[in-house]
Amino acid sequence: MTEKSMQLVNGSIIDANTPEPAESNVLVMGNIIKGLSSARDVKRGADQIIDISNKFVLPGLWDIHTHIGKGIPDIEAMVEPLSERTIRAGRNCIDALNLGITSLRVVGEKDFIDVAWKKSFSSGQFIGPSLYTCGWFITTTAGHFLKSGCTLEVDGPVGLRQAIRNQIKNGVDFIKLNLTGGVMGPSWDRMEDTFFTEDEIKAAFDICAQRGFKVVAHAGGTKGIQKAITYGAHTIEHGYQLDDSTVSQMMDSNTFLVPTLSLTHMNRGEKYADTAFEKQWMLTHPVEEDYKIRAIEAADQHARGFRKAISAGVKICCGSDLDLPYGGLLEMSMMVKCGMTPHQAITAATLNSAEACLVENTYGTIEPDKKADLLILNKNPLDDINNIRDVHMVIKDGRILNHLL
Repeated sequence: MTEKSMQLVNGSIIDANTPEPAESNVLVMGNIIKGLSSARDVKRGADQIIDISNKFVLPGLWDIHTHIGKGIPDIEAMVEPLSERTIRAGRNCIDALNLGITSLRVVGEKDFIDVAWKKSFSSGQFIGPSLYTCGWFITTTAGHFLKSGCTLEVDGPVGLRQAIRNQIKNGVDFIKLNLTGGVMGPSWDRMEDTFFTEDEIKAAFDICAQRGFKVVAHAGGTKGIQKAITYGAHTIEHGYQLDDSTVSQMMDSNTFLVPTLSLTHMNRGEKYADTAFEKQWMLTHPVEEDYKIRAIEAADQHARGFRKAISAGVKICCGSDLDLPYGGLLEMSMMVKCGMTPHQAITAATLNSAEACLVENTYGTIEPDKKADLLILNKNPLDDINNIRDVHMVIKDGRILNHLL
C-alpha cells in the first residue's frame, strides 16, 4: 500500500539549525519528512498540498520533566484511586499534544501509568505524544516529595538494586533517583539536604550502568548536584544551586541540565506574573504559603545558575514540572525571561530534549528522514516566545491533529 504524501508550502522553518526563519516547503511521506524545497518547488503529485503562507513551522515541542497524572492537590494524590489518575494522565497527554508538545519524558508516575500510556500511544490504540518513562521516582525513607503519590521509598544497597531491577522489568526507559530535597516539603526536605548514603548511591548507579540505563537525577543543592555528576548522572533535574565549579563539572561530563525554572518562578504568586496568561495560570494553580516563600527565596539563585550554564555552553533542555498541558510552554517563556534567546529556548525544547532522550536522530529538527512531528504557528516565536501558544496546526507522525484558524 502506497504511503500518503503531504506537502506544506510557503511556510517558514524555525529549528535548532535555522536561527532565522527560512522559507521552505516540507514534503511528508507517511510519517517521515522526505525533503525540503524552495517555495517555488511545489510537488504537484503530493496527495495533499497545504498552503501555510505567513506561518512558522517548528519541530514538535518537548517537556522532559513532567508527571502526567498531576492535577489534584498532592495530599489527595496519595489516596486517589488509581483508575482516576490513569484516566487523567491520558487526558493530560492528549491535551498537551494538541498544543504542539509532541513528546514527553515522564520523570515519576504511580504504578507504571506512564509505561501503560506509552504502550497505548505507540501501538496506535490512542493518538498521543511520544512518551519516555521512568516509572516510580526512587527516593529514601524521609526523602523528597513523598505526598506526591509517585515516590518509592527505598533504603540500603540491596533495596535499591531490587527496586531498580523491578523498574527495568516493568518497561521503563530511564531510572529517576531523588538525591536531594527540593523547593517544597517539610523541614527535612530542603534542596541542600542529600538523602542517599555513599553505599546507596554507588549501588544505584552501578546497577544502572550494568543494565545500560541512564540516570535522571533530581538534584537541587550544590553538593547533591556534584555527587550526581561524579557518579554519572545523564541529566540534572532542577539544579537550583549551580555555581561555577558545578557548571564546569557539567561541561566536562556532558551532563544535560533540565532547570525547571517554572518551579521557582511560576509558583511565587500572581504579583510576579508578566502576562495575563501567566496570571490566570497562577490563579488556577495556587500553592501552599510555605512553598511560595521557598520559591521566592530560591528564584534568584536558580536564575543566576541557569545563566552560568547558558554562558558555559551546558546543554539545556525544556522540562517544566508543572501541570499539563501548558507546563512546557510556560517553561519556554521562563527560559527567555531568565536569560535565553527565543531561539535558544526553542532549541532546548526540541533538539536538546530529543538528545537527552537519546532520539536526536529521529526527532528534534526539521530534516529529511526524521519523524514528521511538526508545530505550525500563526506568529513568529523569535519575535515573542509567547507566540508559541498561537497554534495554527499540529502534526504528529505525519497526521494532522488539529487545524486552528
